Amino acid sequence: MEVTRIFDLLPYYEETFKPKDDVIASKENGQWKKVSIKEYREMADNISYGFLALGVKPGDRIAQISPNRVEWNIVDMAILQIGAIHVPIYPTISESDYKHILGHAEVKFVFISGNELLRKISHILPDVPSIEGIYTYKDLHEHKHLSELVELGKQNRDQEKLEAIKKSINPEDVATIIYTSGTTGTQKGVMLTHNNLVSNFKAASYIPPFGEEHNAVSYLPLCHVYERMLNYLYHYLGISVYYAENMGTITDNMKEVHPHIMSTVPRLLEKVYDKLVATGQKLKGPKSWIFWWAFHLALRYELNGANGKFYEWKRKKYDKLVYSKWRAALGGEISIMVSGGAAMQPRLGRLFTCAGINILEGYGLTETSPVIAVCDFSEHGTKFGTVGRPLRGGEVKIDSDGEICARGPFVMKGYYKDEQMTREAIDSEGWFHTGDLGHIEPEGQVKITGRKKELFKTSFGKYVSPQLIEDKFKESLFIDQLIVVGESQKFVGALIVPDFIFLKSYCERKELPFGSNAEVIKNPVIRKRIQVEISKYNKQFGDTEKIKAWELLDTEWTLDSGEITPTMKLKRPFISKRYEKVIKGLFD
Repeated sequence: MEVTRIFDLLPYYEETFKPKDDVIASKENGQWKKVSIKEYREMADNISYGFLALGVKPGDRIAQISPNRVEWNIVDMAILQIGAIHVPIYPTISESDYKHILGHAEVKFVFISGNELLRKISHILPDVPSIEGIYTYKDLHEHKHLSELVELGKQNRDQEKLEAIKKSINPEDVATIIYTSGTTGTQKGVMLTHNNLVSNFKAASYIPPFGEEHNAVSYLPLCHVYERMLNYLYHYLGISVYYAENMGTITDNMKEVHPHIMSTVPRLLEKVYDKLVATGQKLKGPKSWIFWWAFHLALRYELNGANGKFYEWKRKKYDKLVYSKWRAALGGEISIMVSGGAAMQPRLGRLFTCAGINILEGYGLTETSPVIAVCDFSEHGTKFGTVGRPLRGGEVKIDSDGEICARGPFVMKGYYKDEQMTREAIDSEGWFHTGDLGHIEPEGQVKITGRKKELFKTSFGKYVSPQLIEDKFKESLFIDQLIVVGESQKFVGALIVPDFIFLKSYCERKELPFGSNAEVIKNPVIRKRIQVEISKYNKQFGDTEKIKAWELLDTEWTLDSGEITPTMKLKRPFISKRYEKVIKGLFD
């Protein structure tokens, strides 16, 4: 059968692939909870019947606030196949954001995972009159459990009515409203249709050489369109999906599942990179020599054997001695990591690809469902430092001011309740203006160079692209995060969050006291060493782009503390306001 609506994936899966017990799986109380396609469909149908019994109609909005788990997918399908609209919400946003989204979308029912999330929204609920009920995935007593909705559905089965509703749903109907604040803090409801998402995962389906015999591990939030679309892609290809318990258990979960593919963000790759460095620093004698020879060989990797036969011979030798152990630490079978959400350092792509883990970097936005361009295995399909060529069926052009514009079936229907903002984002010819700056390489790959709105001008009238500078400086092992500042100033400055894990190992090797983060960033030896790094990377920039004043911060930037978005982008206005005095001090 043809998949034209998202929920078509369930009958398609059952008709196309042989039965297995792990179509989706998540871990509870130390055990993997696996769901077969028959159980998947049956539970989704029962929840749909339950919705109908509660009076849910096509177009009604239903929200989910939950980490990744099998119930997330099942409720998603149950919502979509009755024509309702799914509003997925991050479990980590602020109370004011919850209030805005639930109220703006006029949500009718809310699904939450547990007590912690319930506490965050319980006092907000009286201010959202549209909400008629809450269901939980854990038995919290205060509210109804998901099983009660399933039981209601079983008691009110009306297959004829459900099938009639499913037939009436058009591929161009809105399937989901995803609220995205980006880096500005302004919440926008992005309306994506069934066809937006279906066209996107179908266009990308040729890339993974995997099928029903293979597994994927998933840890990025399903409420983000990136991971959600890839989960639909896994369904379309028959790949089993295992949800990692949390960020801290990813490697353990991968050793249990032995996945072949996963999606990631550069942040995780950087953490793995740092751990590899820390491992190498602990080795002694011949083991240390072999490790570092292999490591530095990987950093020089070029695609398609471009380094020559001798390089490839050495790479094969080191694969047995070193690289195979890196893969074993990630389950032993992983061969593809799809990286998105933020810019990735080319060194990460070289290192992991050399070690047999192909890093396919992609690019897109919530408004484009999300993929606009992605690397693949075709000729010129991958080039380090780029995000690959435009996705099949889509178009990309560079506007006169350098802005990347995209057009295709994946472009959103619009912003919910905001026609003016929709018209500003999508022009009369159907081009979506991304706000990102870039160019197209001679072989057709798209290269991102910065954000249009993030450009600033120094007091000398020179434009500076902060992202370009930040990405280069983050190559330093000493630097975890930094933000470049200097609008209307005579020079460029930066706030730097050191990589405290690496810094601690560095202090141990140099026999320096570490103490607390606050103490170590004041150590004159450490500050002098950081200046060496600043001077090193400054050489790669023009005088107006060089970092001439900087300050170290003793606190890591996290999603919870508010400095970064769920896709690990910097929230520049938030950081600028929080560290206003520190920034002022750079230029005083």
